[in-house]
Amino acid sequence: MNLVSQVFALIAALTHLVVGTLERFFYDRTAVRVFLTTSPADAPEVTLWRSGVAVYNLLLGLGLVAGVVALHAGGPTAGRTLILYLCASLIASALAFAASFPRLWRGALGQGVPPALALLAAALL
Repeated sequence: MNLVSQVFALIAALTHLVVGTLERFFYDRTAVRVFLTTSPADAPEVTLWRSGVAVYNLLLGLGLVAGVVALHAGGPTAGRTLILYLCASLIASALAFAASFPRLWRGALGQGVPPALALLAAALL
Protein backbone atom coordinates (compact mmCIF):
# COMPACT_ATOMS: atom_id res chain seq x y z
CA MET A 1 0.00 0.00 0.00
CA ASN A 2 1.39 3.37 -0.99
CA LEU A 3 2.49 6.08 1.43
CA VAL A 4 -0.31 8.51 0.48
CA SER A 5 -2.95 5.92 1.41
CA GLN A 6 -1.22 5.25 4.70
CA VAL A 7 -1.01 8.95 5.57
CA PHE A 8 -4.72 9.50 4.91
CA ALA A 9 -5.57 6.33 6.86
CA LEU A 10 -3.55 7.70 9.79
CA ILE A 11 -5.31 11.08 9.52
CA ALA A 12 -8.63 9.22 9.68
CA ALA A 13 -7.32 7.26 12.67
CA LEU A 14 -6.21 10.40 14.48
CA THR A 15 -9.57 12.06 13.80
CA HIS A 16 -11.46 9.13 15.30
CA LEU A 17 -9.12 8.77 18.25
CA VAL A 18 -9.47 12.46 19.12
CA VAL A 19 -13.25 12.56 18.64
CA GLY A 20 -13.72 9.31 20.56
CA THR A 21 -11.64 10.63 23.44
CA LEU A 22 -13.59 13.90 23.50
CA GLU A 23 -16.93 12.05 23.40
CA ARG A 24 -15.98 9.59 26.11
CA PHE A 25 -14.01 11.68 28.57
CA PHE A 26 -14.65 15.39 27.95
CA TYR A 27 -18.26 15.71 26.81
CA ASP A 28 -19.17 17.41 30.07
CA ARG A 29 -17.29 20.52 28.87
CA THR A 30 -19.41 23.03 26.96
CA ALA A 31 -16.69 23.74 24.39
CA VAL A 32 -16.48 20.04 23.53
CA ARG A 33 -20.25 19.77 23.10
CA VAL A 34 -20.25 22.81 20.80
CA PHE A 35 -17.35 21.35 18.81
CA LEU A 36 -19.04 17.97 18.40
CA THR A 37 -22.69 18.97 18.02
CA THR A 38 -22.74 22.76 17.43
CA SER A 39 -24.90 23.10 20.57
CA PRO A 40 -23.89 23.84 24.15
CA ALA A 41 -26.85 21.80 25.44
CA ASP A 42 -26.19 18.56 27.25
CA ALA A 43 -28.45 15.55 26.88
CA PRO A 44 -27.80 13.26 29.86
CA GLU A 45 -30.39 10.78 28.60
CA VAL A 46 -28.07 9.81 25.71
CA THR A 47 -24.97 9.20 27.84
CA LEU A 48 -25.08 5.46 27.19
CA TRP A 49 -25.46 6.00 23.43
CA ARG A 50 -22.69 8.61 23.37
CA SER A 51 -20.35 6.31 25.30
CA GLY A 52 -20.97 3.53 22.78
CA VAL A 53 -20.27 5.84 19.85
CA ALA A 54 -17.09 7.01 21.57
CA VAL A 55 -15.83 3.44 21.93
CA TYR A 56 -16.76 2.76 18.30
CA ASN A 57 -14.69 5.77 17.20
CA LEU A 58 -11.74 4.76 19.36
CA LEU A 59 -11.77 1.19 18.05
CA LEU A 60 -11.97 2.33 14.42
CA GLY A 61 -9.01 4.62 14.97
CA LEU A 62 -7.00 1.89 16.68
CA GLY A 63 -7.90 -0.54 13.89
CA LEU A 64 -6.48 1.82 11.27
CA VAL A 65 -3.30 2.26 13.30
CA ALA A 66 -3.05 -1.53 13.61
CA GLY A 67 -3.43 -1.83 9.84
CA VAL A 68 -0.56 0.57 9.17
CA VAL A 69 1.59 -1.17 11.79
CA ALA A 70 0.83 -4.55 10.21
CA LEU A 71 1.92 -3.22 6.80
CA HIS A 72 5.33 -2.41 8.22
CA ALA A 73 5.65 -5.43 10.51
CA GLY A 74 5.54 -8.14 7.88
CA GLY A 75 1.78 -8.50 7.50
CA PRO A 76 0.99 -6.58 4.33
CA THR A 77 -2.16 -8.54 3.50
CA ALA A 78 -3.63 -8.13 6.97
CA GLY A 79 -2.64 -4.47 7.08
CA ARG A 80 -4.09 -3.67 3.69
CA THR A 81 -7.29 -5.56 4.48
CA LEU A 82 -7.78 -3.70 7.76
CA ILE A 83 -7.15 -0.32 6.16
CA LEU A 84 -9.39 -0.89 3.15
CA TYR A 85 -12.25 -2.36 5.16
CA LEU A 86 -12.16 0.26 7.89
CA CYS A 87 -11.87 3.13 5.42
CA ALA A 88 -14.88 1.82 3.49
CA SER A 89 -16.79 1.48 6.77
CA LEU A 90 -15.93 5.05 7.75
CA ILE A 91 -17.13 6.36 4.39
CA ALA A 92 -20.43 4.49 4.72
CA SER A 93 -20.83 5.77 8.26
CA ALA A 94 -20.08 9.36 7.19
CA LEU A 95 -22.73 9.14 4.47
CA ALA A 96 -25.30 7.80 6.94
CA PHE A 97 -24.33 10.51 9.43
CA ALA A 98 -24.69 13.27 6.82
CA ALA A 99 -28.07 11.94 5.73
CA SER A 100 -29.31 11.66 9.31
CA PHE A 101 -27.94 14.95 10.63
CA PRO A 102 -27.49 17.40 7.74
CA ARG A 103 -26.68 20.30 10.08
CA LEU A 104 -23.56 18.38 11.18
CA TRP A 105 -22.19 18.10 7.64
CA ARG A 106 -18.75 19.31 8.73
CA GLY A 107 -18.45 16.34 11.07
CA ALA A 108 -19.45 14.00 8.25
CA LEU A 109 -16.74 15.51 6.05
CA GLY A 110 -14.19 15.12 8.82
CA GLN A 111 -15.21 11.51 9.21
CA GLY A 112 -15.44 10.62 5.54
CA VAL A 113 -12.93 12.62 3.52
CA PRO A 114 -9.64 11.22 4.90
CA PRO A 115 -10.66 7.57 4.44
CA ALA A 116 -12.09 8.37 0.99
CA LEU A 117 -8.75 9.90 0.01
CA ALA A 118 -6.95 6.84 1.40
CA LEU A 119 -9.08 4.54 -0.78
CA LEU A 120 -8.71 6.80 -3.80
CA ALA A 121 -4.94 6.86 -3.39
CA ALA A 122 -4.87 3.07 -2.94
CA ALA A 123 -6.82 2.63 -6.16
CA LEU A 124 -4.94 5.15 -8.29
CA LEU A 125 -1.35 5.24 -7.08
